[in-house]
Amino acid sequence: MGIKNWAKNIRGKTLYFPGQFTKEFLGKELENYKEVFKKLGIKFTMLEEDISCGHELYQAGYKNEARNLANKNFEIFKKNSITKIITNSPSSYHMFHKIYPELIRGWYIEVEHATVSILNELKKIRIKELEPEIITYHDPCKLGRYSEIYDEPRDVIKMLGGKIYEMKLNRENALCCCAGAGMLENFPEVSRKMAHKRAKDIPIEVSKIIIPCELAYSNLKSVTDKSTEFSTFVLSKLRGAGL
Repeated sequence: MGIKNWAKNIRGKTLYFPGQFTKEFLGKELENYKEVFKKLGIKFTMLEEDISCGHELYQAGYKNEARNLANKNFEIFKKNSITKIITNSPSSYHMFHKIYPELIRGWYIEVEHATVSILNELKKIRIKELEPEIITYHDPCKLGRYSEIYDEPRDVIKMLGGKIYEMKLNRENALCCCAGAGMLENFPEVSRKMAHKRAKDIPIEVSKIIIPCELAYSNLKSVTDKSTEFSTFVLSKLRGAGL
């Protein structure tokens, strides 16, 4: 029996992996996701160990170090009977979903971005009609161009009463906010300049720009009070629906 088939037959757990940035700097949003999951009946566990997915190492070209870290993490996941990972971090999603299978022999863990998990559960329940709210949406690089997750976050927003006014540059042509790949830490002035440029594209009619990326949300928040992390929007709508 192959390891993937073996994994399907064990009683596994779903790990919620918020990513280091969310865990260290976005405590409110971390709690938002946990509350959203609980409201939608998504069962999850969290690790006591403080681990990194290794995205920064891999992006910086330290492939061997990233492989060693990935294998160390895999052992932790196996020890905790993890068979599925849900993460709100586009970088962690890309790392676990696309890079870990290349780095680790026998990787069998299912990986899902939180926007997809939320959509799947929303489809199972009936939500009362909510008052429409005009918003716009930002496609993060790692979630969009790298992972091709474009429709699912938008579908969630629409199901919860959001009327999306798209920015001129969207989906695969979306403008990078320039917060990832170490830019925000190493070249903050460039990151802020790009955030200002992206903010100029926000349609004047909208009340919020919804962003399912912790880095893009934080960078745009520094230049516009319309910046809203995905979980904040979802949780407010679920509460408004009485869930």
